[in-house]
Amino acid sequence: MGKVIAIANQKGGVGKTTTAVNLAASIGAMEKKTLLIDMDPQGNATSGFGVNPYSVQSSVYDCLINNKEMKEVLLKTAINFMDIVPSNIDLTGAEIELVPLMARENRLKNAIAPIKDTYDYIFVDCPPSLGLLTLNTLTAADSILIPIQCEYYALEGVSKLLNTIELVKKSLNAELSIEGVALTMYDGRTTLAQQVRDEIFKHFKEKVYKTFIPRNIRLSEAPSYGKPIILYDIRSSGAEAYINLAREVVENAERSRQGIGSTNSGQ
Repeated sequence: MGKVIAIANQKGGVGKTTTAVNLAASIGAMEKKTLLIDMDPQGNATSGFGVNPYSVQSSVYDCLINNKEMKEVLLKTAINFMDIVPSNIDLTGAEIELVPLMARENRLKNAIAPIKDTYDYIFVDCPPSLGLLTLNTLTAADSILIPIQCEYYALEGVSKLLNTIELVKKSLNAELSIEGVALTMYDGRTTLAQQVRDEIFKHFKEKVYKTFIPRNIRLSEAPSYGKPIILYDIRSSGAEAYINLAREVVENAERSRQGIGSTNSGQ
């Protein structure tokens, strides 16, 4: 059965979509059947794979609002083992349109259910907010991966996200857990980055991945070419980091399935 992992942080600019695109691509390249669902109305994960959000005929919006089957909406990518469910501009109004619907928090979960067993990993890129789209994602997810940037306001908003996770666990999804915490935009040469890293370790302990995602120009350039970093420049430090992070995520997930537990630890 596929594992559904939400990638979320309500604070913008933390490398959330960059992590969603490149982690999914790297795990797909490991020949694990992978799906990325773009739940962000901005559609950056969609364009990150060279798909124009303004030209797609159907999107995740149609699954949420029009009960369209997800298998009819997903698109193939340049990576053989990876598919994407795109977002488009219609998703902007979904927050409002979901309000009067029955079981509104379960729309994404119900849409994923028929295809869940056909994938090893299903990643969902959440919008940078805690509205109904994110709530749908947390209800559908088995776990949540939190990207946190190594900057001064790193933990800003994370406490609200953790509170939301607890509320979702109490009322909608008792099995939801934290998959891991990924440190992004890391520059080990700066004292600030080291201080933020240490603070995050205090909060999340073994949940922090060993792999830190560095600041990397090639990583910043890749989206403008509609490619994940492993297709844009596989020799870059950004590609190396996401390949290593993908290995960690897969190894931890497989240990978890075997009942061994996570081995995330700090550097």
